[in-house]
Amino acid sequence: MTMTGALYDCPPTLDDDEVIEFCKNGYILIEAAVPDDINQRVLDYTDEYPEANLTQMLELEWFSDAVIKNPQAAGALRSLLGKNFKLPHYMNNHRTQCPRPGKGGWHRDGGAIEALGLDSLQVFYYPQNTPVEMGPTEIVPCSHFVRTKRRYMAHYGSIRQGVSTAAPAGSIFITHYSVWHRATRSTASGIRNMLKYNYFRTAAPQRDWRADPNFNLSSIDLRTQNGMPEKWYDAVRVARLFLWLCGREEFDFKGGQTWPVASGQRFGVSEGMPQLDPPA
Repeated sequence: MTMTGALYDCPPTLDDDEVIEFCKNGYILIEAAVPDDINQRVLDYTDEYPEANLTQMLELEWFSDAVIKNPQAAGALRSLLGKNFKLPHYMNNHRTQCPRPGKGGWHRDGGAIEALGLDSLQVFYYPQNTPVEMGPTEIVPCSHFVRTKRRYMAHYGSIRQGVSTAAPAGSIFITHYSVWHRATRSTASGIRNMLKYNYFRTAAPQRDWRADPNFNLSSIDLRTQNGMPEKWYDAVRVARLFLWLCGREEFDFKGGQTWPVASGQRFGVSEGMPQLDPPA
């Protein structure tokens, strides 16, 4: 049975607050989601097939069930991409010989666009323990709201808001495709593997994750507190993405001390706030 690019559905696992946190940060890290025996099997496979393109692994049932359809990761993907999301059709292994002396340049991957909604998600999987000594990917939370050209980004050095994705074996991190990231310096010896693949939306967005019918937008602080996006307007961008995921494409920010800017300053402000439809 062909699994590459097939449609998949499962119960959603994120609630309203967790969806908003993804909208703010642009990523979710799930530590040790894949069992150790599967991680070792993956490592054995990558040693046998050390090439970058490992798309053929997507057709292996044991790999698809444990990694691509991993219950913890798939539940989060289902929450953000909706019913019957499409499984990956391509997979790349960022296989690195350590130590590696330098850091990579900041970038968004090819094809990143400025879009209101969320039609795909990029996923990284570490089949082995990946501490900072093994050069894990570094990402910048909230950077999916910040647009600049790749040739400019590559000149930036350390960014204060940068976060290491160092994690134990079997960890999966789910990212907005436009989040800024780069390779980091490694000081340990050996091979570091990192598998990278994408999932795609097929259904219209609607609020059908583990939504709370009593959820109150006016009591939620939508500011990122990060400093990467423009202050105050970050709340507007978070609100627009969250409302799009709820199936609300239109949102007209009224400006000044109206929602969502004022809700982060004085809880309970609802001036300019749209009403959410009940959970689907």
